[in-house]
Amino acid sequence: MKYLRNVSTLELFADKCTGCGRCVEVCPHEVFEIKDKKTAIIDKDLCMECGACQMNCKYGALKVNAGVGCAAAIINGFITGGEPSCDCSGGSSSNCC
Repeated sequence: MKYLRNVSTLELFADKCTGCGRCVEVCPHEVFEIKDKKTAIIDKDLCMECGACQMNCKYGALKVNAGVGCAAAIINGFITGGEPSCDCSGGSSSNCC
């Protein structure tokens, strides 16, 4: 299930990844795969920003601002009466809060 496009705060630091596969094991939405002995993001838009990958990566290869992307976008859309948007700056960027 995809949430909102281009709002996920998920980041992968490939230089820190050892390819242990823990993120693949804990991700409830199958965002990751092991490719060439390293983690790869299959589709960032599948990420629901639960934070399980970051909490379970003992090498610091993953970063996600758990719980903000989709929730913030939906709340901002509700408050403004518009489409869900994760932009808190009032500009046209899609950076999350």
